[in-house]
Amino acid sequence: MTRVLVVDDEPQIVRALAINLKARGYEVDTAADGTQALTAAADRHPDVVLLDLGLPDLDGVEVIRGLRGWTKVPIIVLSARQASNEKVAALDAGADDYVTKPFGMDELLARLRAAVRRAAPEDEAPVVATEAFTVDLAAKKVHRDGKDVRLTPTEWHLLEVLVRNAGRLVTQRSLLQEVWGPQYGTETNYLRVYMAQLRRKLEADPSHPKHLVTEPGMGYRFEP
Repeated sequence: MTRVLVVDDEPQIVRALAINLKARGYEVDTAADGTQALTAAADRHPDVVLLDLGLPDLDGVEVIRGLRGWTKVPIIVLSARQASNEKVAALDAGADDYVTKPFGMDELLARLRAAVRRAAPEDEAPVVATEAFTVDLAAKKVHRDGKDVRLTPTEWHLLEVLVRNAGRLVTQRSLLQEVWGPQYGTETNYLRVYMAQLRRKLEADPSHPKHLVTEPGMGYRFEP
């Protein structure tokens, strides 16, 4: 049974989430502040964490960093903060997804299921298929229309990072630092150029990409 840790200081939200999650077969633990959240995570080892950022003792970003110091548990942020920089800070700290309040329960549950699926153990180096192309992470090859697609090393590295985080927003800073190095956290023009090249090579309609998706001002997402 999947165990969910709900972290929020608003009792009515905690109660609504607990009722809905338990009704769908999840085990639920709750915490009303950041300190309780870190303790509960260490004691109960949840499969996914639903985390509000506006906690009374610690900022949610601090909680994310605290969790990421020892666990890769999926973290879905639930927050009324809508500014892009707030979202980017949470994602850069290690959150897996960001849901803005108020949210629909069906959408949240879908994101929760997706986060749990992504965290499930998988065979290393899988083959990821889309309707337009296939990525073989083991062979480091991409196939489209039955033929190999020639990618430069940088194009491949960029694609690999996105594919290994399928369905998850990867921030501009994270991509730049992963592909080009820690000193390149602000060179967003690099990303625009290389993403355009990847789309021309892989997308059926590069001007309206279905798989290499831009999240304006935040980053990119690979959708299989």
